[in-house]
Amino acid sequence: MDSEGKLEILGGYDALYDADGSSRAARLPQRLEAPGGAGIFYAAAGGGRCVPLLRVLMTNVCENDCRYCSINCHRQVRRTSFGPEELAKTFRQMWERRLVRGLFLSSGVAGGAAKTAERMLTTVEILRLRQRFSGYIHLKIMPGQPADYVERAVALADRVSVNIEAATPDYLGRIAPSKTYEAIIPAMEEVRRLQQRHPRLLRAGQITQMVVGAAGESDQEVLETSQRLYDRLAMRRVYYSGYQPVFEEELAPPASALRQHRLYQADWLLRFYGFRASEVPFDDKGALPTELDPKAAWALVHPERFPLEVNQASHEELLRVPGIGPVSARRILALRAACTFRDLKELSRLGVAVRRARQFLLLDGRYLGDRALADRPTAVRELDPVQLSLWDQQKASATAVAV
Repeated sequence: MDSEGKLEILGGYDALYDADGSSRAARLPQRLEAPGGAGIFYAAAGGGRCVPLLRVLMTNVCENDCRYCSINCHRQVRRTSFGPEELAKTFRQMWERRLVRGLFLSSGVAGGAAKTAERMLTTVEILRLRQRFSGYIHLKIMPGQPADYVERAVALADRVSVNIEAATPDYLGRIAPSKTYEAIIPAMEEVRRLQQRHPRLLRAGQITQMVVGAAGESDQEVLETSQRLYDRLAMRRVYYSGYQPVFEEELAPPASALRQHRLYQADWLLRFYGFRASEVPFDDKGALPTELDPKAAWALVHPERFPLEVNQASHEELLRVPGIGPVSARRILALRAACTFRDLKELSRLGVAVRRARQFLLLDGRYLGDRALADRPTAVRELDPVQLSLWDQQKASATAVAV
């Protein structure tokens, strides 16, 4: 099989499959391939930018039996592999044609973690050392690969990832019998030690991913695990991949796009808004609210914190207001020394979503919200009726791009 044929198979691995095996990639905005070649997709890179990457497997031969995965050892799929020289050449040609700006290299596990990692590292070494490629590289680390291989990966890549897959060891055993926390967590810890020892390396950090909905885990369990990863390992980001049945094996009903979206919203509260997982509102089954985003739901069950005087509130207090984000909170604090905020239009110009925020604010002692709605639990939803729109559900999918 030539390199183009291999790329059609190994560059298309990230297209999820329905129970009958048919690709549903065309329905997921973040999975759409770019014009010009298999395996190219646009990854969100912050600031509204999208970067074309070659996302490819070294091989789709795999000895693991992860039940959510389309290439596990029991699947009847067409198998192939790249050699390091071949893949490096293929990527270089695509880069020179300006089809891609970076590489995201993963792999099935074939011949053990060490042998698989060696082939991936050799590919990246060819790019970095021989071809002098200095652009973005995201490299998967195979749980169980030797510590010196982890060190090589950290030295060569801009970002590495070890997928934790599930919120607890028990859940992991249900969906991926070949994988264990005993192999995954030490690899993450080794990456963290290397980051502390060499702070200039791994500029895009370490990330991980959980499959959501396959093992019966609750949102609360998922976010508590994410909190521990952020606290103990300085994880740059946790991604949440909503479970979808693969071929004819159905572990659970498909995870909804809305659930995935709510998890990402709650995750942002942990990373950027100063929330702890213990503060996020869950129902008695550990599920996030569906009709309201987690921040609005938290605000409505803490009426003692509101209304908040904009001209006196601390940065931490402002971040708790629905409709105020980190950027608008900083802008408020920067301008407050020179002026007193008295009008909602002034806040709107700073990026505040005033339709939502006004119910929770005082401006120079005045309450400008709708008092008829102030004590009603549906107030935020009524003021912002687009919360459950189709756009939100599409955004849930788009958020899942792991750059």
